[in-house]
Amino acid sequence: MATNNQLQISKDLPNKKITIIRHFDAAPEQVWRAWTESDLLDQWWAPKPWRAETKTMDFREGGYWHYAMVGPDDTKHWSKVDFIKINPGSSFEALDFFCDENGNPSPDFQKSNWKNEFKASNGGTDVVVEITFATEADMQQLMAMGFEGGFTMGLNNLEELLEQTLIK
Repeated sequence: MATNNQLQISKDLPNKKITIIRHFDAAPEQVWRAWTESDLLDQWWAPKPWRAETKTMDFREGGYWHYAMVGPDDTKHWSKVDFIKINPGSSFEALDFFCDENGNPSPDFQKSNWKNEFKASNGGTDVVVEITFATEADMQQLMAMGFEGGFTMGLNNLEELLEQTLIK
């Protein structure tokens, strides 16, 4: 597990999987809320100077999060997260994909499966994210788009949000 807020990212191309582990010095309940409430997600999800803007959020099995990554010039790149399985306070699984403003999947990108786990550890929370892909090419496409750097920046934003104790 990650300790001292270290980020661990492992890429397993043959198994088409990326695993990210990050420790946060905050209670699991706080970290869970930051990942499952749109007003909080909008504050940290996008790498600066971009921002996330939720169009619709229905956090339940069968629900979804439809949002845009909005650039400094107001360019919007849409994504959707379909929630598959939720274990309140401990984990959720979802299907993530790029889409248009109406939520229609982009034909240029494939979907990826996300499993997010939240575990109490060392007085804080370890977040373990496993992303799996249908093909190696799908995984490589996401990595080539700068996923690792962008997601790392987003997690750093989350750490700042949690340090500001905005989540009570």
